[in-house]
Amino acid sequence: MSETNKQYDQAILSCKDIFVKKAKDYGTAWRVLRTISIVDQIFIKAQRIRTIQEKGEQRVADGISAEFKGIINYAVIGLIQLDLPAGSPEELDLDTVNRLFDDKVAKAKSLMQDKNHDYGEAWRSMSQESFVDLILMKLQRIRQILGNDGKTIMSEGIDANYFDIINYAVFALILM
Repeated sequence: MSETNKQYDQAILSCKDIFVKKAKDYGTAWRVLRTISIVDQIFIKAQRIRTIQEKGEQRVADGISAEFKGIINYAVIGLIQLDLPAGSPEELDLDTVNRLFDDKVAKAKSLMQDKNHDYGEAWRSMSQESFVDLILMKLQRIRQILGNDGKTIMSEGIDANYFDIINYAVFALILM
């Protein structure tokens, strides 16, 4: 498990590096995004990976790894947006962005550790295609929850789906 934790942290560190650099370049322009827009951004990235997998070629320079990193960062954005109260400022300072990113990733990692305990790291035997399909399924679930005005009867909420998306994308990066 310590090897998994180390690999997880390395994958997240590369995502955070991108996240922080973009925050320096653009500020927190992503604060204007609503949940459905974040879901659509993740969908675009996951669909591109799936298309590359199916066609066996890509024409745009950014590779599959960059798309998985983007999925992670948008899922973190989604989690941050869910937690910030209405009326929060659109522009967040870099210290706040760092703290919020670290908080969401720590929760995702804790969930990963709990699930790895119970499932015995079954993800290590899974295919990259399965991770993409699972991410797409989680996005469909979020869309359905949004269609139900955010209410679920017995299912996990939007946040749980974002956490799973983060972990599936991290697993894909580790296995690459």
